[in-house]
Amino acid sequence: MTHAVSDAIHADPVAPVAPIEPMLFRQLLGCFPTGVAVITTRDANGRPVGLTCNSFSSVSLEPPLVLFSLRKASSLVGAFSEAEGFAINILSQSQDALSGRFASSKIADKFEGVAWRAGPLGMPVIDDCLASFECSVHACHEAGDHHIFIGEVKHMGGGGADHALVFYKGAYMMLAESLRTLVIQGRLGSADLDEAYRTLYGTLLRLACERASEAELDAVEKAVDAIERHQPCDTLAQRIESASRFFCAIADAGHNEALMLMAQTMTAILRERMTHVVPVLPRPDLFPLRREVARCLRRRDAGGAVAALDELITRLRKGAPAAA
Repeated sequence: MTHAVSDAIHADPVAPVAPIEPMLFRQLLGCFPTGVAVITTRDANGRPVGLTCNSFSSVSLEPPLVLFSLRKASSLVGAFSEAEGFAINILSQSQDALSGRFASSKIADKFEGVAWRAGPLGMPVIDDCLASFECSVHACHEAGDHHIFIGEVKHMGGGGADHALVFYKGAYMMLAESLRTLVIQGRLGSADLDEAYRTLYGTLLRLACERASEAELDAVEKAVDAIERHQPCDTLAQRIESASRFFCAIADAGHNEALMLMAQTMTAILRERMTHVVPVLPRPDLFPLRREVARCLRRRDAGGAVAALDELITRLRKGAPAAA
């Protein structure tokens, strides 16, 4: 037996790889800017249906293939699975309202008041988009909790010369850049931000007490654990990530798409303030308050969770406690 083989046999086993946390996975995917599209088709009754998507991608030039992915839990899985085709409508910056409309689960008829026309394949093509691709279904594959629809482009067209609507780190890039400027210039007052945090996350905590799954409550507790495990040598980026994950976990547990978008905007503000304005220092005095938020959520005690968060925000603004 050679030394190399012997060494391989007696080597220490490979350390287990930590499982991928869905919330962090989603946050890190948000570091990659993507365009925003509305994917449309017709249901079994011929009615136009559609949804907002940022998973659109090109696949092949010859033949011309594109794809998008759709959650298996989506109410439109049946419509897209049974359809013979679909259309990709690339949105411009001026069409951000359409993005919100087709992303909302509260609007029954997404096409009401929306200017569109039937393309050569009969698929709904939205007017004034940057580009549109009308496709026949080439293939559909299952992949984890999504279906991947691959379409062969049969017709396409270009629109105006506006800039594309871009999604980045949970916000539209144009909005994210504007927020960054406001934060760095100090034009967002602390009192206004505190009021916004109390109002938004207070509402999300109340909803979470009614709607959160056990896994989502576990995610809040894991976010608290991560903050408490920080060491003095940890980087600023690590501390910002942990603080952001705590608030993101609360937003996820609230199960309200509109409030989640607002929470993503507040998270963008939090990141910029912690990076450029407010020093991020260890605050062990705040550990019990975050822990209390998590405990109250577990008990479905909305009043207790909101009170703990309110005290957390108050103490954060007062700064670190004086040395004993």
